[in-house]
Amino acid sequence: MNIEDFDFDLPEELIAQTPLKDRTGSRLMVVDRETGEVEDRQFPDILDYLEAGDCLVLNDTKVLPARLLGTKEETGATIEVLLLTDKGDDEWETLAKPAKRVKPGTVVTFGDGLLKAVCTGVSDHGGRTFKFQYDGIFYEVLDRLGEMPLPPYIHEKLDDQDRYQTVFAKERGSAAAPTAGLHFTEELLDRIREKGVEIVFITLHVGLGTFRPVSVDSIEEHEMHSEYYSVSEDAASSIRRVKAAGGKVIAVGTTSTRTLETIASEHGGEIVASGGWTSIFIYPGYPYKAIDGLITNFHLPKSTLIMLVSALADREAILSAYRHAVDERYRFFSFGDAMFIKPTNRKGRTE
Repeated sequence: MNIEDFDFDLPEELIAQTPLKDRTGSRLMVVDRETGEVEDRQFPDILDYLEAGDCLVLNDTKVLPARLLGTKEETGATIEVLLLTDKGDDEWETLAKPAKRVKPGTVVTFGDGLLKAVCTGVSDHGGRTFKFQYDGIFYEVLDRLGEMPLPPYIHEKLDDQDRYQTVFAKERGSAAAPTAGLHFTEELLDRIREKGVEIVFITLHVGLGTFRPVSVDSIEEHEMHSEYYSVSEDAASSIRRVKAAGGKVIAVGTTSTRTLETIASEHGGEIVASGGWTSIFIYPGYPYKAIDGLITNFHLPKSTLIMLVSALADREAILSAYRHAVDERYRFFSFGDAMFIKPTNRKGRTE
């Protein structure tokens, strides 16, 4: 398939720059997976489409305040360091900017010396490995000095860093938020539980590769980034139990989707306790094995995420839904509105 098959016109003013005051205040577009029919709702209406015996799967990863502004010890030049992957023993894979000023042996200091980093390795596209030095607990130092690494299409400064964090965030490690989960409050989750829907948490640490554009014309030639995931035995057994009883598995976000589909693809369609790195690339033609429905935000044109969504419902139906979203002035991307691709045979409320 060609990358142009996933393009659409998006006015820049529809890219949400700030989160709404109320997490559940977003709009919700409901798309029928089978017919492509579209309904315009508000996010709390998701309750009308979830049924007792279903399973809602959320990603409990926690975004690190991974953006650090420091000073090159030798020259005083400003260096930005973005933490990507913890290699252990206080060594991290990062992105540095401007990378050309950072060579092996370069020392960068942060917060008047509260944190120091020595460059120990160089890779492509600004990649640098740093060994960090500090007193105390690294994550406490990071909480004091770091900023949230907002996506490149967001240009406004975030007043409250917790708004780029889900209310159920628990496992530290992400360089970006699993943004479909930002729409939920504890109150809404309680109402979903009261309806008899099982809520299950899994973990996938989102990497910055999620924002990397596809640079090849033929999407089959694209190489996906790797991200770390973990699913506990309790979570896996809950999902298996729901499936065995005929309930639907609803993934919240493309990250939950990629995790479950990775495991199902490796274990004959079964969800088992598992952990590791996934580079699964889901695009039209992929036969979904784990999920029945998906709650997600609206994604960038030509992105791997819109390809994933187009594999769950018909590509033309998704692009038609996106055109409807533009016409109806939905808010796009991380702080934007939501889409629910509902499983077949789901009616929802009629008004």
